[in-house]
Amino acid sequence: MKTVFTTGEAAKICKVSQQTIIRCFDSGQLKGFRVPGSRFRRIPREQLYSFMRDNGIPTDALDSGRRKVLVVDDDEDLVELIVDTLERDGRFEIRSVNNGFGAGMHIKEFRPDVIVLDVMLPDINGKEVCTLIRGEKSMDDVRIICISGMVEQDKIQELHDAGANEFMKKPFDVEDLLGKICRLLDVEIAST
Repeated sequence: MKTVFTTGEAAKICKVSQQTIIRCFDSGQLKGFRVPGSRFRRIPREQLYSFMRDNGIPTDALDSGRRKVLVVDDDEDLVELIVDTLERDGRFEIRSVNNGFGAGMHIKEFRPDVIVLDVMLPDINGKEVCTLIRGEKSMDDVRIICISGMVEQDKIQELHDAGANEFMKKPFDVEDLLGKICRLLDVEIAST
């Protein structure tokens, strides 16, 4: 378990910009130390935990070290397959919803690192969901993988333009999806 964090790591855990962490450090709100002979700041785990608790930042990312994935699709069988695969991996905390409205509610409260987003939802299309997420400054670090049976190149480009990081055509291998999630989060791809 990691005991000391860089300002960049602390920023990712708290889901704020690195500048915000540096400002809090420099103003004394966030305790830590400077690496001797350099400008680098380091934050011990217990100090980061206290800072998060005092500022109402959920500490579960620090507690579990698991990355959060939100699966948004109305195909229950596919959702179950994705959730099972990610749970078996053990490094993810997963939630799922079957419509865009539910996704909006979960995104604000759950604050996922990655969203696996079906493009054709019953109430709103995935492109609109991407646009809404990208319109929210606090969601800049959220990675979006759109999934759909449609393959028209211009539609895929529209999703990328709306803020999607990746696109996968259904049907796809769930292990490939896991690989994309790992790459987007910059975590090691588990060897099977």
